[in-house]
Amino acid sequence: MGTRADTALVVVTIFWGFIGVVCPLLVQFCMGRSPSKGIVQIMFIMTAACCYLFWLCAFLFQLNPLVGPQLESNLIRVMQYEWMGIDPEHVSEVPK
Repeated sequence: MGTRADTALVVVTIFWGFIGVVCPLLVQFCMGRSPSKGIVQIMFIMTAACCYLFWLCAFLFQLNPLVGPQLESNLIRVMQYEWMGIDPEHVSEVPK
């Protein structure tokens, strides 16, 4: 079983793949000889492609952020105390 990131990538890819491939095929059969059939098909394909690329960029940028948060040293000490139980008075005794 993969990680959550792998699962999210697969699920969203399948979703937008369905919108971009299966929906235009359904339009082909459901709209018959309608003059706007091609426009609707292109609309589904372009929507799927653009939304998927937008989501993919946002998703990949979150995996390895280039800039981390700028925190003050007092806030870092409070976070260490609250999250990891490190007493600010005994900073040299950092548990691993």
